[in-house]
Amino acid sequence: MSWVDRLLGRTAIYRLWMAPFAEAKFAPVRRHNDVGLVKRVLDVGCGPGTNTAWFAHAEYLGIDINPAYVEDAKRRTGRKFLVADATTYSVPPDQRFDFILLNSFLHHVETGDARRILSHLATLLTLDGRIHILDLVLPAAPSVARLLARWDRGRYARTLAEWRVLFGEYYEPAVFETYPLKGAGITLWNMVYFKGKARG
Repeated sequence: MSWVDRLLGRTAIYRLWMAPFAEAKFAPVRRHNDVGLVKRVLDVGCGPGTNTAWFAHAEYLGIDINPAYVEDAKRRTGRKFLVADATTYSVPPDQRFDFILLNSFLHHVETGDARRILSHLATLLTLDGRIHILDLVLPAAPSVARLLARWDRGRYARTLAEWRVLFGEYYEPAVFETYPLKGAGITLWNMVYFKGKARG
């Protein structure tokens, strides 16, 4: 485990690192959706609960495999969190979700597992439900943004073309767009926002 992994594994440091980017990262979700209409949310790879504020009105569940993140999120937010594997977590049909969120999660997951996760999550959506994915785009050419992407704990950042193929295997796209995350007036890296419904 690298020193970055150890440092960001501490919940308080992780939240501090995420705080300056939280609003900008979530902006396309708010732009393309009336989040106030969401009924049931599944936040996959929820970390220490950094997404809960967007869903104060809704029935919310965050899942993560890191017990320290889950305990911290429960303690701070009072919302529902579980230690669970996204490839196997299941609910009865009447408890499916109309909004599944993966915020900066899949670049931590190798492609075979990412496919299993995306395939399985499709079974947890209601008929009118949608998956919403926000993730880091790996620049194709050498750049500061590419260097920053490589420094991130996720070892599986993908190019925009790779994200398009991966998401499209399991979901019909309604939105697929890139947007910059900036710091000190410069673009640090680019993100992709994908919204889609389960195929077939």
